[in-house]
Amino acid sequence: MKIYFACSITGGREFERVYQDLTAALVMDGHEVPTAHLAESNVLALEAVVAPREVYERDVNWIRAAHAVVAEISVPSHGVGYEIGVALSVGKPVLCLFQEGRKVSKMISGNPDPGLHSMPYRDSTNAIELMRKFLADLK
Repeated sequence: MKIYFACSITGGREFERVYQDLTAALVMDGHEVPTAHLAESNVLALEAVVAPREVYERDVNWIRAAHAVVAEISVPSHGVGYEIGVALSVGKPVLCLFQEGRKVSKMISGNPDPGLHSMPYRDSTNAIELMRKFLADLK
């Protein structure tokens, strides 16, 4: 499957290791992840050379082409929230993962859209298990 992975870039990289573990698991499982580079430590340098309009158009096109969106939302991010909204508006199933005990925006936790699934995780291993179950249930 084609999976759009979303995570905080400029809002904070506290969960970068989790981002890397999730994208590595997706790729290992044979999924196409056009946004896998967002999990890398050098993402700010990679994305610095891309104009804002190009990022918007590229990412919206990737969301439209994806079978699903997996978003790590432990760190608040305007971009990730926007990507989730775009995905839901075009009918894509979305999994929002966040570390247990973290506060999540009420715009996510209160959203009744049946395509939106929000789940807390304990650690990377648990997050990967939840993600794999979500994707298996889509098949």
